[in-house]
Amino acid sequence: MPDARVLSRPLPAPAGFAPVEWRQSDGQVAYPDALAEMEARVAAIVNGDANELVWLLEHPPLFTSGTGTRADDLPGTGRFPLFETGRGGRLTYHGPGQRVAYVMLDLRRRGQDLRRYVAGLEEWIIRTLAEFDVAGERREDRVGVWVCRPDKGEGHEDKIAAIGVRVKKWITLHGISLNVAPDLSHYDGILACGIAEEKFGVTSLADLGVNATMADVDAALRRSFDTIFGR
Repeated sequence: MPDARVLSRPLPAPAGFAPVEWRQSDGQVAYPDALAEMEARVAAIVNGDANELVWLLEHPPLFTSGTGTRADDLPGTGRFPLFETGRGGRLTYHGPGQRVAYVMLDLRRRGQDLRRYVAGLEEWIIRTLAEFDVAGERREDRVGVWVCRPDKGEGHEDKIAAIGVRVKKWITLHGISLNVAPDLSHYDGILACGIAEEKFGVTSLADLGVNATMADVDAALRRSFDTIFGR
């Protein structure tokens, strides 16, 4: 069955629309501070007082629970702070070595199609990974981007990037997280994204043998973003 999230066409803003602003934070940004900044920026975009924004950052080790989180997702989360958030999806880990990109785009001007937007985020990650010769793939029943791992066994796949979005007055919040070189042991004992099957795990560029810096990944993210969402 074809994946309904496959991106059929890019999602650029109309001609003459202000360019997307990019911001990169050094150090680790506390999660409550990031939420407050996103909310403020979205309000400004709604009112026409700010441009769209892609914000690149890292968080200290923490877990976030989305609107789909269930009680059986939560065991094992006691070692790091846990934050409830209004994004879609279930339990997710964030931490050092993981590139988080919070994306605040105006879907009023790009087309009010949330499924197409999520497909655009997946395509953005897939094109970014391709620059490092990593074949990222989407799965119809599992949001995010996956890498086949035949070295771990038949049918084994690892998740390398997560997606969680929220839309407020057709302005997007939250976004993606791409594992560059995090401590993968921080996923031990949790049910990340609600995936319980043993053949599905987590990976990173470093785990796959890719020696990429965060700056390398940021540059690839920027190039790939422009091909889908425009400058």
